[in-house]
Amino acid sequence: HPDGSRFATGGQGDSSGRVVVWNMAPIRSEISEMNPDIPKVLCEMTNHLGCVNCVRWSVDGKWLASGGDDAIVMIWQIKYQGVGKSSFGATSHEQWGCVHMLRGHNGDVLDLSWSPDQKYLASCSVDNSIIVWNARSFPQKCTVITGHRRLVKGLTWDPVGKYLASQSDDKTVRIWRMSDWKEEKEIAAPFRSCGGTTHVLRLSWSPDGKYLVSAHALNNDGPTAQIIQRGDWKTGMDFVGHRKAVEVVCFNPHLFLKNGTSDNYGCIAIGSRDRSLSVWLTSLKRPLVVTHDLFRDSILDLSWSTDGYELMVCSTDGSVAYICFSEKELGAPLPKQAIDDLYLSTYGCKCANASADILIEDPEMLRLHGTAEKVQ
Repeated sequence: HPDGSRFATGGQGDSSGRVVVWNMAPIRSEISEMNPDIPKVLCEMTNHLGCVNCVRWSVDGKWLASGGDDAIVMIWQIKYQGVGKSSFGATSHEQWGCVHMLRGHNGDVLDLSWSPDQKYLASCSVDNSIIVWNARSFPQKCTVITGHRRLVKGLTWDPVGKYLASQSDDKTVRIWRMSDWKEEKEIAAPFRSCGGTTHVLRLSWSPDGKYLVSAHALNNDGPTAQIIQRGDWKTGMDFVGHRKAVEVVCFNPHLFLKNGTSDNYGCIAIGSRDRSLSVWLTSLKRPLVVTHDLFRDSILDLSWSTDGYELMVCSTDGSVAYICFSEKELGAPLPKQAIDDLYLSTYGCKCANASADILIEDPEMLRLHGTAEKVQ
C-alpha cells in the first residue's frame, strides 16, 4: 500500500479466488509478530469465482484492483476499520467492499496497471486483448486494444504519461500511444528465439521514463531482461545471469544519488523461473544482490514500497518474501525538485499528473540527453 501500512496478495482459496490484505507491522518487527493483539491478516475477500492472478493498489491507495481467472476485474474500497467478521466467518480487522465489477474480457485476467495520474486502469488477458478503463468513471472503457496475436501477460505505464507498454506470448513488446491508443512500436527481435512459456511477462518502466525493461528475452541462448531505450526503441543492452526465463521485472520508484556526486541511477528487481531474485543498480555492471532458491517455484510478482527501501516478492509456491534495504546499500533518493527539473528539461513537463495533459516530448532533446550520458 502507498502508505506502507499493509500489503495485498491474490491467489486461490478453497472454492473461490482469494484476495488478502495483510498488516505490515508483523512483517517488519518480530516483537509485533509475537504480539497476539497485533493482527497479521486485516481482511480476506472471496468474491472472485476463479484464482486471483494480480492485485494492484491505486496511486493514492484509495482503491485496490484485482483480476482473476473469472475474467473479471474488481475494484475494492475500504468500508471501515475495526474487528468484525468476513463473508465466511473469519475475524476481519478491516472491511473492504467491492465497489465496481469490470466486465469485458473473455478469459483470465493476468495483469493490471494504474496510470501514474490515476486516470486509467489497464488490464490484459489470455483473450489477447488490453482494456483501458476510465478510472474516474468506472465501469466505462476508454478503449480495447487488440493488436497482440496471443496471450497478453504484462502491462506498464510510461511515467511521463505518453505510452502504455505490453508484453505477450506472441513474442513481442508493443508500445501504445495514449493520445490515440494506436501502436507506436512493435519490438520483436530480442524475443524471437524464446521457447517455453511463463505464467506472466511483467515488464517495467524506469522512473525517469528513459528505459523500458522487459521479461523473457534471450541473448546468445541465455535468459535476459531486455533493456529498451525510449524514443528510438533500441535493444542493445540487457540484464543477464538468470538460468531460466525472467517472469517479472520491477523498477524501484526512486532514482538514487551516488555518494558525493550529482549523478543519479536507478534500481531494478528481477524475478525468474529459476526461483532466484536479482537486484541491480544501473550504475553497477554486476547485481547488487542475488538470492538463489528463494522459493520452491517461479517468482511471480514484485512490489517496492513507496520509500524504495522495502521489496515484497511472491511465488507460485504460495509464499511471500520481504527484503529490507538500507540507504547505505541503495543510496539516497533523488529529491523531488531534482526529479521535476529532470522531467522538465527532458520532456517539457514536471511529471505525469492530472495537470500535464499536453506533453511536449522533443526527440532531439532526448537524443542530446542520451549523448550527454554517454560522455559522462
